[in-house]
Amino acid sequence: MPDQKPAQHNSKQIEPDYDCAQCPRLRSFINEKKIEFPDYFNGPVPNFGDPNAALLIIGLAPGLHGANQTARPFTGDWAGDLLYDALAKYGFSNDKYAKHANDGLVLLNAKITNAVRCVPPQNKPIGIEIRTCRQYLQAELERKIPAQVLITLGKISHDSTIRALGLKLADYPFGHHKVYDLEDGRRLISSYHCSRYNTNTKRLTEDMFFKIFAEAKAFLDS
Repeated sequence: MPDQKPAQHNSKQIEPDYDCAQCPRLRSFINEKKIEFPDYFNGPVPNFGDPNAALLIIGLAPGLHGANQTARPFTGDWAGDLLYDALAKYGFSNDKYAKHANDGLVLLNAKITNAVRCVPPQNKPIGIEIRTCRQYLQAELERKIPAQVLITLGKISHDSTIRALGLKLADYPFGHHKVYDLEDGRRLISSYHCSRYNTNTKRLTEDMFFKIFAEAKAFLDS
């Protein structure tokens, strides 16, 4: 597929509109799911957490039967089980996660977003979709009270975050538990994505994942 340039939009808008159609392939897929799963949210999933959080977690994209259903990042799927366990363990939530959006979960000084806000076919967004949706990530990173620690889950999330910050990928390569102190004083920590595949294959263990959040907690406490 030839490279395409994303349309230009207001870079200060943190949340996409529910009926956003900037990515035709994703909009078409969501419209199909509205028929197949009419009780699902089926739209760009909004951020979740403390508006002025010091910790920002950047995931890949909503899961079809997870966030695309519940309208809350990492809610209702395997990846969310591990992520919300980690957030609870290190004091970033009230530990009320129960896999649905009305479970009473509250994040404490933490916020979750995704590099791509709409569910992609086969959980694989393409380049133009990542670039188009980056405007919302960039707006989040540039908010008035910015997060001091950024945790990126997976290479796509990591690379899109580096680009949103205006940095060069060659200077900040992805790797699990790579820690980067940015020029603006923030710390970026990259991690393998907490997907079922990564955990089942032991590419990512619970201990490996929890150490990422221990690192974030220590930095914020220092």
